[in-house]
Amino acid sequence: MARKKLLNRIVVNPKICHGKACIRGTRIMASVILDNLAEGRTPQQIVRDYRPLKIEDVRAAIAYAADLAREEELASLRASGKWD
Repeated sequence: MARKKLLNRIVVNPKICHGKACIRGTRIMASVILDNLAEGRTPQQIVRDYRPLKIEDVRAAIAYAADLAREEELASLRASGKWD
């Protein structure tokens, strides 16, 4: 699945989950999925335990986290003056 299509599965809405990134159509935050992965759970286990989710939602949470990390790196480079 294309990255852009994956990221369209993530929504940030101030009226849902206090504006935290979550999977479209659910109240399952991307951070919950990432925490589960960090604890060693497989995407299949996460999807089994959170019935509204699909494997693509887990992949979307990972892609979202990668984008956030990339932005953090770019911000650090800009702040350090090493960006050019």
